[in-house]
Amino acid sequence: SSVHHAAKRVMDRRLHILFKNGSFPGNLQLVLVLRPTTLLQRTLSDILFKFNKDEFKMKVPVIMLSSITELHSYIDRSQLTQELGGTQEYHHEKWISHRTAIEGFALMVKKTAQTLQSFGSELAETELPNEIQATTLLLSTHTSKKDKTKVAPFTHTHTHTHTLLSQLDETERAFEEFWVRHQTKLEQCLQLRHFEHNYREKLATFSENLVKMEYLWEDLPKKSDLLLCPGPQEILDKALALSREGDELIQNSHYAEDSIQPKCSELRAVSESVSSSLRDKKDHLLKAMELHHRLERASKWVDDGIYLLASQPVDKCQSHEGAELALQELERYLDNAGQNQLTDLSTIWGEYDMVLNQQFRVRGEHVLWFNITFKWTGTPRCSRDVQIINTCLKSVQRKVSALEKIHVMNELLETERAYVEELLCVLQGYASEMDNPAMSPLIPAPLQNKKEILFGNMPEIYHFHKRTFLRELEQYTDCPELVGRCFLERMTDLQIYEKYCHNKPRSESLWRQCSDCAFFQECQKKLEHKLGLDSYLLKPVQRITKYQLLLKEMLKYSKGCEGADDLQEALTSILGILKAVNDSMHLIAITGYEGNMSELGKLLMQGSFSVWTEHKKGHAKVKDLARFKPMQRHLFLHEKALLFCKRREENGEGYEKAPSYSFKQSLSMSAVGITENAKGDNKKFEIWCNSREEVYIVQAPTAEVKTTWVNEIRKVLTTQLQACRGMFTLQKLQLLPSLFVLFLVKISHPT
Repeated sequence: SSVHHAAKRVMDRRLHILFKNGSFPGNLQLVLVLRPTTLLQRTLSDILFKFNKDEFKMKVPVIMLSSITELHSYIDRSQLTQELGGTQEYHHEKWISHRTAIEGFALMVKKTAQTLQSFGSELAETELPNEIQATTLLLSTHTSKKDKTKVAPFTHTHTHTHTLLSQLDETERAFEEFWVRHQTKLEQCLQLRHFEHNYREKLATFSENLVKMEYLWEDLPKKSDLLLCPGPQEILDKALALSREGDELIQNSHYAEDSIQPKCSELRAVSESVSSSLRDKKDHLLKAMELHHRLERASKWVDDGIYLLASQPVDKCQSHEGAELALQELERYLDNAGQNQLTDLSTIWGEYDMVLNQQFRVRGEHVLWFNITFKWTGTPRCSRDVQIINTCLKSVQRKVSALEKIHVMNELLETERAYVEELLCVLQGYASEMDNPAMSPLIPAPLQNKKEILFGNMPEIYHFHKRTFLRELEQYTDCPELVGRCFLERMTDLQIYEKYCHNKPRSESLWRQCSDCAFFQECQKKLEHKLGLDSYLLKPVQRITKYQLLLKEMLKYSKGCEGADDLQEALTSILGILKAVNDSMHLIAITGYEGNMSELGKLLMQGSFSVWTEHKKGHAKVKDLARFKPMQRHLFLHEKALLFCKRREENGEGYEKAPSYSFKQSLSMSAVGITENAKGDNKKFEIWCNSREEVYIVQAPTAEVKTTWVNEIRKVLTTQLQACRGMFTLQKLQLLPSLFVLFLVKISHPT
């Protein structure tokens, strides 16, 4: 029929298009075309084929068949349906149902595979947390999600379903392999966080015990009743056990081997150092206690002698016999004193030389001096004697303070002279040698013409201390409590250390590249230095830190003196320089900020916080909506902007072992507001902008840190408000002449 013929034309057309587009299977070898049987239909078919012959050109042979019988010579009857004279049964509805089921199954397989791939991508993009609790929560969450994505078993047996199942199995196997690696990494991350927590805890415990030990050592003359504190053997054992635990993690192929190995080495080194230090301190403390007991016995002997003298009746000594008896009693007392007498101080100091430091020597001398002086004052039997003793005590205290100030001043001057000599040694022994043609062959290519990077502004620092600062410090030798004035007068000059510290990371990097080169080895050999150049490059950083310690000590013994206020101001200024250096070192570690940071104003504060974000309007990022833990951000508060950065792992060694920060976003301080308390937590506060469309909930490490930041932000906002009010007032004043003219116009032309 014509309908059948039209359908055939459509089928032929589709056949051609499918073949032309490469949609046919690759093993198509022959095309059989069954021509109509009636004359009219055959004639029309031939005409149409003639006019559309080009469209039927194929890369495989095409055979035109006149009858079904010819078809049977090519295809067996069992492979043909009944309408083509074959015996194969075909039910179109059944085929459609089967095909629909296959397509539904294929869609399910596709969705399942996409789910696995999507979850795998989510796992791959997950950042490892820095805290134990967050890591535990992440491991639990991912495990739960993984259990929910298990692939259900399928039982379809069609050939096409076998192909789909194979693809699904392959995806599932790949995901399972990835999950095992991801789960292992999370578990190792949790192990690492526990290890790092215990590592920090052990180092803090070491530090605490050393401080206690130093406290006992420094104040030993005041603590005659204290024995040596218990040895922290248990702490040492735990530290060594922790290092062995780290070694086991490394043996089990932990991904953070490079981070664990140095910590294990440091634990063992610190344990050995602490153990050795404890042994030495124990010997020193025991020896010092022995000396202290000798001083106490000597003091008691003096007191007993004073009592013996005071108890002699005056009338007894009026006669020769009575005076003779009193003298004999005193001589017997002296004969029985034995080792309690301290007649030769130099001999005692020689015997206890191993434990004597300047502070202990001064205190020991004061104890003896006081006892010997008190020997002639009599015992406190009346108010006059008490006044004499108090006067004596105050005299001792003044002498102690005076000697301590002299001691601190001597240390300041001695270390200053040594510092200047060390700088000169470095500049002559290393920096100048870089310009020596004879040493040029030993200088590696990365070090060529890099002297300014390696040494920074060390020449400037040297000349300032040599020509100016040391000479001015020496002028205060006889009045050490006034030395704060010298620091205040030169505080601007001391800011040259900021430039040196800014260059220090570049210097450290260059040193690490070339530290093993023959040039440095030859210079060190000529100078006969036991330490390498890197130790001397660290001297300026150590020196500016040493000043604040010496000023604290001087202030401690100068309370109530004329120069106490200057010392306090100098100490505050030095601490300000150290803070500025520290802040700027963090600031130069920011990466990814495209603007000019100098336009943000002065850096006021910087620190690490936990941050949550809330978006009241608009579409929030999917990552923000899906967060189940706060973001860890390092905030930099400038006068004009607040920067949010992400802290990266610490890199480098020694001085350059500092973190880096990836810039995330910036808020203009002219557009933000602050809420002091957030959700009832005394460590949280809110920063918001755009009428609270964007809210940042910030959690500080402590309530004190939060209060400091809130107060500083309020100062910035208050300063901006005052500036805006001043600008508004100025604008109104500028408008007054124009308003006055307008007023006159209105009077002249009231209409």
